[in-house]
Amino acid sequence: MASSRIDLSAATWRKSSYSNTSGGNCVEVRDDVPHLVPVRDSKRPHGPVLVVPAAAWAPFVASVKTGL
Repeated sequence: MASSRIDLSAATWRKSSYSNTSGGNCVEVRDDVPHLVPVRDSKRPHGPVLVVPAAAWAPFVASVKTGL
């Protein structure tokens, strides 16, 4: 059986434009995993990563932008 693990050891993370620079709410994502969006807390770079289906990520971001 194939492994369902994603190797994120050499990942290039992108910090959300909504994150602040004073160490507050900082979310980072990766854009280069087909059909998935890995998300992490930039204050915990070696901590857990949430992996979201790309189809669910777009509606989530849209809701955040509209404040829903």
